[in-house]
Amino acid sequence: MFDTIIVGAGFAGAVLAERLATQKQQRILVIDKRQHIGGNCYDCFDDHGVLIHQYGPHLFHTDNKKVFDYLGQFTEWLTYQHEVLALIDGQKVPVPFNLNSLHSLLPKSLAESLELKLIERFGYGVKVPILELREIDDKELKFLADFIYEKIFVNYTAKQWGKKPEDISAEVTGRVPVHISRDNRYFQDKYQAIPAQGYTQVFQKMLNQRNISLMLNTDFKDVFKLDFDTGKMQFMQSEFKGQLIFTGLIDELFASRFGELPYRSLAFNFEHLPIEQFQQKTTINYPNDYDFTRITEFKHITQQITPGTTIVKEFPQDFDRNDPNKNIPYYPIFTDENKQKLDRYLDFAKQFENITLVGRLAENRYYDMDDIVARALQVFDEIT
Repeated sequence: MFDTIIVGAGFAGAVLAERLATQKQQRILVIDKRQHIGGNCYDCFDDHGVLIHQYGPHLFHTDNKKVFDYLGQFTEWLTYQHEVLALIDGQKVPVPFNLNSLHSLLPKSLAESLELKLIERFGYGVKVPILELREIDDKELKFLADFIYEKIFVNYTAKQWGKKPEDISAEVTGRVPVHISRDNRYFQDKYQAIPAQGYTQVFQKMLNQRNISLMLNTDFKDVFKLDFDTGKMQFMQSEFKGQLIFTGLIDELFASRFGELPYRSLAFNFEHLPIEQFQQKTTINYPNDYDFTRITEFKHITQQITPGTTIVKEFPQDFDRNDPNKNIPYYPIFTDENKQKLDRYLDFAKQFENITLVGRLAENRYYDMDDIVARALQVFDEIT
């Protein structure tokens, strides 16, 4: 029997499996319903030899040296600075919106006036949340805030979440700032890179340990049972007295006893084109045009030299647990009602001493890749 069973082979599960196996010599079983490890970070070569991110682009960035160095044990890093453009009024301008975007879209005199006001009010190099900018009483800055909101933010957000921006938690809207700078990079973190051989090889090296076993293509509910009254656990019809680390849907673990939590899903349309390059930057957003939100071209990320190129268009969609085309929960939906429901699940989970919840789905909160690695390392310290 195993010391710890981990449900989910994404970053949260893989980090904890690696740490427990190598540092505590525990016997670990990792269960995942997919046929591969890596969760949404899984990448692979398509039929044309282009390394693609199967579940949308994943760009690693962090200011956390501990996280960067930890992952560096399992990969060499390829420096990569991510830039994104948005198609606005027929022009492709940097996003998040910055001073270069300002001068591209507005008349010179107005752009210069607005730049001075922004710097005087907030300072240079500052990031201002779009919703905060909209509350300013200055007439010109209010015009700019409304312009950015209408041209870049509102329609993209509506497509992404299927909701009006004001109906979404500030935890989400706060992630889309206005940059008062001329730095076109999407991120400003100290460490920005991608694994030189891809994310999947990182997971392979993390999980290729003597004490780690994998059970893929397996729904945990088919092999694992939890008695909600006694707290007893069963694995493969035998009592399991070890630890359960759960990184999947928290409502699914507890049989939706307090109701299902809503999520947002995505559909991806991959296209291979017989050209060297499709677009000038990795990602171009389409806030006001088309049904998709963005197009990503992978060769910009991987820096591969190969004939042809592969792009992917992202179509946000409702999450449906019973539809195999819509049953991947990419983003928790944050509302007051959902938070109350989540709190009931989290309170209920406290009575199970041998169960630890980790990750975006288990904790029902947004984590970037570096955040979830840091969280997993923190949990390792707490439970050992």
